[in-house]
Amino acid sequence: MNRLFTKILLFSGTFLIFSCNAVKRLEPDENLLVKNQIFTNDQEISNESVYSQLYQRPNTRFLGVPLQLHFYNLARPNIDSILTEKFLENERKKRRLTNLLSEKQFEKFLHSRVEFNEWIKRTGEAPVIISKKEVQKSANRLQSWYWNNGWFNVETDYDIIPVIGKDKRARVEYHITTHEPYIIDSIETDIASPALDSLYNLHRTESKIKSGAQYNTLDFNEERDRLSQLFRNNGVYNFDQEYITFDADTLNTDHKINTTLNIKNRKINSSDSTAREPFKIHEISKVNIFTDYTYENRNDRISDSAKIGNYTVYSFDQLGYKPEAITDAIFIKPGNTYSDLARTRTYTRLNSLRVFKYPNVQFIPDPADSSGTDLITNIFLTPLPKYSLGFDFDISQSNIQKFGIGFGGSLLIRNIFRRAEIFEISGRGSVGSSTDAAGSRNNARFFDISEIGADMKLSFPRIFLPFNTEKFIPKYTSPFTTFSLGLSSQQNIGLDKQNFTGIVNYSWTPSKQLSNRFDLLNIQYVRNLNIANYFNVYRNSYDELNNIVQSDNVVTDPEFLNDNGDLIIPQGTENFIDGVENNNGTTQGLTEAQRKNIINIRERKNRLTENNLIFASNYTYLWNTKNNLYDQEFSRFRFKIETAGNFLTAVSKIGGLPKNMNGNYEILGVQFSQYVKTELDFIQHWDLGNDNVIAARAFGGVAIPYGNANSIPFTRSFFAGGPNDNRAWQAYDLGPGSSGGRNEFNEANMKLALNLEYRFNLFSSLNGAVFTDIGNIWNVLDIVQDEASTFNSFADLKDIAVGSGFGLRYDFDFFVLRFDIGFKTYNPALPVGERWFPHYDFGHAVYNVGINYPF
Repeated sequence: MNRLFTKILLFSGTFLIFSCNAVKRLEPDENLLVKNQIFTNDQEISNESVYSQLYQRPNTRFLGVPLQLHFYNLARPNIDSILTEKFLENERKKRRLTNLLSEKQFEKFLHSRVEFNEWIKRTGEAPVIISKKEVQKSANRLQSWYWNNGWFNVETDYDIIPVIGKDKRARVEYHITTHEPYIIDSIETDIASPALDSLYNLHRTESKIKSGAQYNTLDFNEERDRLSQLFRNNGVYNFDQEYITFDADTLNTDHKINTTLNIKNRKINSSDSTAREPFKIHEISKVNIFTDYTYENRNDRISDSAKIGNYTVYSFDQLGYKPEAITDAIFIKPGNTYSDLARTRTYTRLNSLRVFKYPNVQFIPDPADSSGTDLITNIFLTPLPKYSLGFDFDISQSNIQKFGIGFGGSLLIRNIFRRAEIFEISGRGSVGSSTDAAGSRNNARFFDISEIGADMKLSFPRIFLPFNTEKFIPKYTSPFTTFSLGLSSQQNIGLDKQNFTGIVNYSWTPSKQLSNRFDLLNIQYVRNLNIANYFNVYRNSYDELNNIVQSDNVVTDPEFLNDNGDLIIPQGTENFIDGVENNNGTTQGLTEAQRKNIINIRERKNRLTENNLIFASNYTYLWNTKNNLYDQEFSRFRFKIETAGNFLTAVSKIGGLPKNMNGNYEILGVQFSQYVKTELDFIQHWDLGNDNVIAARAFGGVAIPYGNANSIPFTRSFFAGGPNDNRAWQAYDLGPGSSGGRNEFNEANMKLALNLEYRFNLFSSLNGAVFTDIGNIWNVLDIVQDEASTFNSFADLKDIAVGSGFGLRYDFDFFVLRFDIGFKTYNPALPVGERWFPHYDFGHAVYNVGINYPF
């Protein structure tokens, strides 16, 4: 039935789309542009850089259909006259509507019709009607593009060709003849200022203009940028790109260009004349820092000051900062030559402190210097408020609680120890209603579940280590040391966890593209208070036990069962498993497979209910070429490695601590985890133009227990499925391997994933996507022995799951609301031969809602 409904829906949609007339709003002498073709030297090309020069592009299409154009055509071009004729000139209808709605509401009704019609136009896409004027402009622009790339004798022409068999449709062919390109031959210089000439010659080999290369205007623009940056980073404070010009001699040179770089002396304008003088190298003579500058106090007298090194720190009130806290963020140093890079790094570092508003850095000539080369730097800083308060409130619903209320508050204190530190403390709490909370122990109360938590964080703008890190973590990388503590406690939620975290981490950012984070200590202690509730939470495991107990071949102690023949939680389940494990005779008739399944359930229960102590260190490297939120083509690579338990193992061995009955060390009665974990995550986006993007992600991760542990803590394991992973499965439903997701929260210690997505614009802010998600999780080198769940060789890659689907995304500018539909394309949980396209219909699809893009 679901497949029939899907087919009817697809057929109806297809029929509706293809029955639309794209040219119904065009005049008889107008043609819709359906295609552009560019032929260079009689060869058709597909270079998007060339096609981007055209002023007119065909209407955007989805699967060959101009959806936005069809939507635009739904609007009425003469809506005002239609409404006038239909309502205003029809007195009978107007009077009836006015009596029904009132005069004011009738006017609003007409206005809403007009606004809705305009919204359709704005959301849709107007037909691209071929204009000879625009086509000629495109031909001229193509000629300019080829000229800028070295074909100075290029010729362009075009033809407008009607589409045979289709009225009011045409394509445009552009014909380009390039002729022989021009090549850079000699490169000469005419630099008037000796200081600039010297700098240029020192860095001449870095020039973007190379002898023997084909002429390209972009190379000359990049050379201007390079030289401007070179000069301004080496003391030439007054330099500007307008001083750089190029002469290109092509007369009688046989398609070769003799180039001359010209840089004139600095222009000095006075009231009645203009003079020129050589550029000079400027040095910083003084750096003055005003720590509490505001527009209101700009004329007040300085009340406090301090001198540290060659810096002077001023305050209009009592100085509120340790001077070195400010000077450590200043890279403009007295005695150094002026540098744009130093100024940029100063801005970046001061902003990263989060204690000042946007800083103002000014340079003025030093009146005490007769040579005119010394500069005084004045840095004006305006403090942000010392205290910031925040409150939040939310209402939620989930599969755990029918209704929940959350609330929280936070306090941020800036410059708490007068060295630009940030101290943050926050608290959160929630109460909810659940009829299934902890086995319905408190059904008499409406709010029967709760959670509370608190976090503290203290950030220092420097690296706290007992040795100097300046050589490999320079100050310009914006280093921070952060100490964090967190506590949380649950009541009547799952196993009633108590969680403690403590983190000491260092972060630094060498460039806009690179960032590093090193957690020297990452401590987590998880305590489960209500282990007896395990089988109420993990119902699949309980159902498996019950199915075994109720098998015809199994006889067990009636004391373990209730009146319905089900195992009693927790006494019955525990006694039943203990009896099987100890073989005490309370249960008879079990097959070997049933016995093994019971042992696996016990092992999983022990692993998920044991208290965890994780004493870890980790390092994360992130490389990201994305320039801003609107950058459509970029790469992102993340590498993370984490080790846990090595320090505690060494302490236990040195201290001669005893081992528990399992042969493992314990700290404060808790067996601590020991493992090594690594993750690799790569994302690549390709911009195809016209809001079309291909996005890909590859992920691989593995966590190997060893030494004091034979499994990975739940909080450090991998899971698969969900709106940001394989969207054909719900979160935690996929894997491990071909086991079929038997448990509620399926996790494992190895993961592979590959995602590919094609994104395109449908109309206005509504975008579409089609995607394929590939991946799974497995157990490897741990305690799990289930063959279906473990990865033993590359042959197990046959258990990689494949999901595919499509989605809609609405861009609200500040976030994207995403709706994806995933279909199980290859399901490894099914028998071999039945895995491809099982239940490939909307009835068995997974519907995902998310915020922003998954990758």
